[in-house]
Amino acid sequence: MDDNAGASATQLLTRVSAGESGAVDRLTPIVYEQLRAMATGFLAGERAGHTLQPTALVHEAYVRLIDQRSVDENNRAAFMGLAATIMRRILVDHARAKKRVKRGGSSRRVELRESQISGTAPSKDDLSIDIERMDLALVKLADLDPRKARLIELRFFGGLDENESANLIGISRATASREWRMARSWLVRELSLMAESEGEIGRD
Repeated sequence: MDDNAGASATQLLTRVSAGESGAVDRLTPIVYEQLRAMATGFLAGERAGHTLQPTALVHEAYVRLIDQRSVDENNRAAFMGLAATIMRRILVDHARAKKRVKRGGSSRRVELRESQISGTAPSKDDLSIDIERMDLALVKLADLDPRKARLIELRFFGGLDENESANLIGISRATASREWRMARSWLVRELSLMAESEGEIGRD
């Protein structure tokens, strides 16, 4: 990314934060191309011994694209919010393309651990998440409760913490914490139901 593109992205980001009409539409393709280029090597399996961490890519894209001397925390949160949506799109598009490679769409599903997606330390509750199913689940949750769906997207794909997510959405930290627990529990149940309906639970 050259200096002119970086300057353009920084200027557009400040306009996005200010609520300027059309700024998001102009910034989106810049961020998309940067993230797609950075993710390509990982997704193609070219980086042996490395693990794709979407949130790490989002943060690296921010460092590469944005002059951090010219922005504040609100600008950063706006960037992460936009990049979270774009990162989700890139992963879903890759998963669907990979599935189409083999005749009949029977290729292995693209899965990531929850800790890989969110950039957190692995734990005993670490979920194995099928990217396509997660996208479908988030679409369903967005119909039921858009705020909870956005909260999952921000934290899983953008790497925003509880406080950053709360500020970006416009809710208190306590509300964000409560809704995050509820949304994650809903997601676990929904992904389990999807796997069960496709005959994967209990399969030898």
